[in-house]
Amino acid sequence: MEYASLESPVTGSVSALTRSAVCPTRHIAILLFDGCSLLGAGIVAEVFHVANELSPTGPNTWNYDVCFLSVDGGTVACASSIRVWTDRLDSRHYASFDALFVAGGKAALTAATDERLISWLRRVHTHTATIRSIAQGRSLLEAASITEQRTPRDGDGFAQPGADDTYADTNDRLASMKTALALVKRDLGIEIARAVAERLMPDSGDNLPALLSDMSGTSRADKIRAAARWLQENCQNSISVADAAQIAAMSERNFLRRFKLEMGITPSEYLLHARLTITCGLLTDSELPVDKIARRTGMGNGDRLAKIFRKRMMVSPTEYRLQSRLEAGV
Repeated sequence: MEYASLESPVTGSVSALTRSAVCPTRHIAILLFDGCSLLGAGIVAEVFHVANELSPTGPNTWNYDVCFLSVDGGTVACASSIRVWTDRLDSRHYASFDALFVAGGKAALTAATDERLISWLRRVHTHTATIRSIAQGRSLLEAASITEQRTPRDGDGFAQPGADDTYADTNDRLASMKTALALVKRDLGIEIARAVAERLMPDSGDNLPALLSDMSGTSRADKIRAAARWLQENCQNSISVADAAQIAAMSERNFLRRFKLEMGITPSEYLLHARLTITCGLLTDSELPVDKIARRTGMGNGDRLAKIFRKRMMVSPTEYRLQSRLEAGV
């Protein structure tokens, strides 16, 4: 038997402390069961893993935390005789996910009779933003009376496979990959999504346009991302949410709603993350006084910066400066 431990490590040059403060995280779960197909599930995990590798570090960068789950945890024997390590359904520290994928395979019909698994799906789906089945995995969602939203919301760019099992089997890899790429496109932009697709399928030929279809053009999501980039580029200045709403050509109320929907955080939180990124860099790489750094990064003054640091990072700016330099061996 071959054992596989598929992980999605956080990459980047900043410390874990800095990343946790400045990089928002998408929690992705992939539900496995004995006899499931690893084909679609594996490619989903690889999409997010490669996206972590290719994306730059910063508040405009979502970090993907991918976990494999099963009813009992431990190793799960997939249809290919490969065993994958999983966490138990009730062992997570959070009860919701940004996206949940349900593996496919002929064993899905048997898994759909496991009341523990079905009960968990019923509990978690109300707190999960996106639930997608991979091929026959739809039988588990049907057993849990969960209806997949096959009509994409504006800007999501999800491409949906056909309903028959023959189509799903034949296109298992491409369909699941396309769904994962749509999430990457939404979070990190079309260029990162394209780079991920090219990395995973360098000889894809005619398949690449199909994988990236419906991922271009100016949508509301694109406008929100443009406003997010503007916030990041101008974070050191005195700017407001109303200014960013004008960049997106939206009313302030609609902008606030759409921004939270697309980016996962409010514009104010996003702006704070951007300012913290620059602040952390200046604390580590310069000798500027804390008060001057606060003024340069739009954080007000040293006292306000200290309050934010203690709340967000559990240390003072001076303590962070010492700690980061020790970690860097300076």
